[in-house]
Order: sequence, then structure tokens, then C-alpha cells
Amino acid sequence: MARAEPPAATFERRVLRSAAEHHYLRVRLELPDGGARPSVAQFKQLVVSALRELHGEVGAALPVDVLTYEEKTLSAILRVVSSGLVKLWSALTLLGFYQNRRCAFRVLQEYIIRVQRGVSAENSWQIVRRYSDFDLLNNSLQISTLSLPLPPKKLIGNMEREFIAERQKGLQAYLDVITTHHILSNCELVKKFLDPNSYSVNYTEIALQHVSMFFRSEPKWEVVEPLKDIGWRIRKKYFLMKIKNQPKERLMLSWADPGPDKYLSDKDLQYAVKLLSSCSHPYIYKITFATANESSALVIRPFSEKGTLKDLIYKAKPKDPFLKKYCNPKKIQGLELQQIKTYGRQILEVLKFLHEKGFPYGHLHSANVMLDGDTCKLLDLENSLLGLPSFYRSYFSQFRKINTLEGVDVHCFGHLLYEMTYGRPPDTIPVDSFPPAPSVFVVSVLESILTCEAMKNGMPTVSRLLQMPLFSDVLLTNSEKPQFKIPTKLKEALKTSKECIEKRLTEEQKLIHQHRRLTRAQSHHGSEEEKKKRKILARKKSKRSAYESGEEHSAKYSNSNNSAGSGASSPLTSPSSPTPPSTAGASSIPPAPPPPPLPPAAPPPSTEVPTQPNPQPDVSASRGALLSSIQNFQKGTLKKTQTCDYSAPRIS
Repeated sequence: MARAEPPAATFERRVLRSAAEHHYLRVRLELPDGGARPSVAQFKQLVVSALRELHGEVGAALPVDVLTYEEKTLSAILRVVSSGLVKLWSALTLLGFYQNRRCAFRVLQEYIIRVQRGVSAENSWQIVRRYSDFDLLNNSLQISTLSLPLPPKKLIGNMEREFIAERQKGLQAYLDVITTHHILSNCELVKKFLDPNSYSVNYTEIALQHVSMFFRSEPKWEVVEPLKDIGWRIRKKYFLMKIKNQPKERLMLSWADPGPDKYLSDKDLQYAVKLLSSCSHPYIYKITFATANESSALVIRPFSEKGTLKDLIYKAKPKDPFLKKYCNPKKIQGLELQQIKTYGRQILEVLKFLHEKGFPYGHLHSANVMLDGDTCKLLDLENSLLGLPSFYRSYFSQFRKINTLEGVDVHCFGHLLYEMTYGRPPDTIPVDSFPPAPSVFVVSVLESILTCEAMKNGMPTVSRLLQMPLFSDVLLTNSEKPQFKIPTKLKEALKTSKECIEKRLTEEQKLIHQHRRLTRAQSHHGSEEEKKKRKILARKKSKRSAYESGEEHSAKYSNSNNSAGSGASSPLTSPSSPTPPSTAGASSIPPAPPPPPLPPAAPPPSTEVPTQPNPQPDVSASRGALLSSIQNFQKGTLKKTQTCDYSAPRIS
């Protein structure tokens, strides 16, 4: 039996054309040899001459509009009919000379980005970026080893409307990933990309200038090399130092300028910074030298080859850049239970000491804890004096119950404990559920700090945490006596500064709370479910108003009939007599039919003709009958009638 062959495959060629009437091109004229810049009329003439040179007079007649032109940058936005896009693009690409000077047109594809800092729409601005700018930023961020969703390049067809729209969505998703990543959003590369005006200064050069000015009176110090990007702050720079008499000993210098929470006077700031070198505590890292002026502060400490607690958790090298060390660790592994208990107890002890001294801190995180053998020692006490923002400010500013620096320290301790336990920071704050931990006591401490219930009720105190089972049985062997003498006058200044810092935090939290409520209300009001509810309510309201208007109209009709029939009787009418018109005015409801004639009766004893009062019609019944007759009316039931016209004259 012969096997039937399948039918041959058929193919259909379809050419999709853009439905848009016009295309828009952003172009820039480049003049390598310099010289006079063309005006807008000369620029338009140059475009026309390019079309004429390649496509003749037919091409020169192509309608091209110059919508905007910037003589300073020689850039313009051109509008052309869709059918002439290829002609215009090819003519501009092949143009090589302008008034005997070399020139070249570049077709640009730019994206406008709206950036907003905080919740206030007034603190926003717009920047213009090309895809090449995004690609350059992405290449710079590769040091973090993160896989970022940048849309791929496309050489052919990258100016099509559909492709541009798709790429725009991809670039928006790329920005969302970067700005929601806690470390990437705070790095200098991203901030310069989104806010070039505020971050155009080379802070390393500024720091070197200030350091050299400081050391004019201190010639024993010498800068070995700058430690580039080892910290997350843009305006805080680090340098490797040495003492000329002790060249083998390595020190680390940190320089920073004041931040937005600097409320100490210049005199109090200088005195407080110099006082830091006299602080002695077994869990505070020793400061070798500290000084400050009205514009910056400088602190020198011993350089530790072991690095910080964060370096231990992430298995990182201390001198590597911050993005490389902590963005994407190769191996995620927490510390052992005994390390968690010991380090946690030591950190809580130093926080308790600072709180009792009335010294504000608020800058606890794992990179601010230096390791010295099996001992944790706190770093960067000068940050709070300078008013620098906290590493976790974007987290605790969302919760109004965390409104004191003591509460901020406890919240930051929760982040640090989570990082020590699981080897990574929490994905979201608050934390809904915790992965398995080395001990249930660890989870109980985390639940008291990082859960949604803890955010609503407030943070526990440091003393309360020290009494919890995780830390209460830890024995501290260090016998060094803490010493940190703060004069009474400086204590008052620190107290006032602390109150100002907390007041600013409370105001920021209030604005964020109001913005969140407004956003939630707008989102709820614009949801599909809410729109359906509003439509249903509108229908019910319209039906109710129509019903009420109908009842009102019926009541008016009833009152008019009552006023017409009260105090007089309607005359008896015979079937042949016409019905008298109603005195109540026009009405949509016809009057009731006249009553039937009375049967003949005996002659009355009086000369007056007895009359029968006209009964009041049932308005609701007549209205229902009328509506029913209108609804049940069928045109097909009508019968054709024949009329006899007798009005024409007859001729016999």
C-alpha cells in the first residue's frame, strides 16, 4: 500500500511596518577641526544638503523638521516621516564635510531618568543617559561579581520603536536592582551615575590635601599609600601610614568631613575628637592620634592584618575594595555558636558602657568591629561626633518605634547577630521567618529585634539582651578597667547633639510614614477591585435617585388631582359629550375615563340635578398599567384600517 506523502510546507513572507506617522532622531554634529558653530538655520541647511548630495532633489524635498537645537553641544532632535527615515539616516551617516571642514553626524539614543532623594517630590531631578553610559557603569560594577540584568547590546535594528521600548523596560529593571541592593546603592559609582552634580569631586585628592595640612606640624607621620575604596562611605578616605622612626609598624589613617547630623560646635567637636585617644576599654579599638578642625577630622589607629569581623565572616582580605569583599561572597557560612556568644557579649558590653557615659554611637555593623585575637573591638567612635549617617539608616528610618540612638544600636546589633549566624545579611526587614540556627536562643534574640512585632513594640534594651540565655552564661576574661572621662560641659553638649539627632530621625520617620500611607491609599483607590466597587455604588445611587424622582413626580400628580377635585363635583357627561380638560396642568399620565351614564331614575323632588363625585384614580395602578402596556406593545398586532373620504365633491 502506497504511503501518502505529507503536503509540502508553505511559507508566507510578512513585512511589518511601523504604524507611527513620524520618527524622531536625536543627532549630534561633531566638528573635529573646531571653528564656528552653525546656527539653527545653517544646521537645517546642512541636513538638506546631505539629503540632496545622496538622494538628489527628490531627497532634498523630504520633509524634515528641527524640533530642538542646542548650539553649545551641536545636538538636535529631528522629525521625519516614517517613509523617509532610511533616507535621512543614510544621508547623515555618509556626510563628511561642512564648509570644507571635516564633520560627522552621530545618531544618539538617550534615556531620561527621574531621580528622587527621600519621599519629597521637590527633591528630585532628571538626568540623561545613553546605553553606553549604562554599559560603562555595569562594567565598573563587575568587581562585585554580581550578575546584574543589563539588557544586551544590539548592533542592527537598535533604533526600532519596539526594541527601544523593550530596552527601556530592561534598563528600568536594571536600575531597580541596583538601587534596592544595600551595598551597591551606597557605592560611589552608582551615586555619580544618578547624581553627577553632587558627586563630581575627587574626595581622595581633597583628603590628601587636608592630611598634608595636618602633618605640617606633625612631621613624624608619613603616608605610605591610599587604601582605595576599602570602606563604603564616599566622603571617608583611608590611608596606610607609618612613623618615620618606626618604619615597620603600619598604621591606618581615616579622614572624613562632617555629615548632616553634626550638631556640635567646632570647639566642642575638636575637643571631643581629641578626647577619643584617652578612651581606654577592652572592647574599643585603641586610637593613636586624633584631631579635627571646622571642616574635617583625622584619626590614626594601628592597622590590623586580620581585618574586621566582616572580613572573618566573608573570608575577605582587608585591603580589597568594599564591593569586591562583601557584595557576593564565594562561600556563605556563619560563625560557630561559641564565637557568636562571645563576640555578641563583648559588643553588648561596650554598647552598655557608651550608653552609660552618654556618648552617642549609632554606627554598629560588622565592618566597624575589629578583631584582635578572640576579642572584638569597636571602631569609628568619631562618626557620631561628625554627624555621619548610619550604615543601616535606610532600614531603621522606616520604623517609628526606633527613635533613639540606644534603639538604633540594638537594631544594628540585630543585623550583626544575623550576619554572624547565617553568614549573610537578612534579605528583608522585618524578617518573617528565620532559617535553622545553631541554637534556639539565637533565634529568640533575633525575634526580639528583627521581627515585625519587635518593630511595632520597640527595641529591647542592652541590659535586657545581656540577661537573655544566649549571653548570660558567657564569661569574660579581660580584666582591663574601662576609662573614659568626659567633662560635664562636653556631656551637656553631647546630650544636646543626641537630642537633635533623634529629633531629625523622628521627623524623617514621620515623613516616611505619611508618604507610605498616601501611597497605600492611592494604590487602593486605583485598584481594579476598588474601581468595580465604585461602579456598583454609582449604579445603585443612580437607581435610587431615579426611584426617588419618580416617587416625587407621582406625589406631585396625586396632589394636583386632589386639588382639582376637592370642593367641586365633576358634571355628568354623556357618551357623546367631550371630556372637559383637566385644570391641573400638563401631565404624562392621561386622565381616567369618564364614568358610565346613570340609568334613568325617578323625577327628583328638587330642581337641582344630582351629581356623582368623580372618584380619585389609583395613581400607582394606572402608572403600572401604562408601563405594562408600553412594554407589551407589539407592532405586529396592529390592523390595517380602511377610511372612506367623503370630503371630496360628488358630481352626479
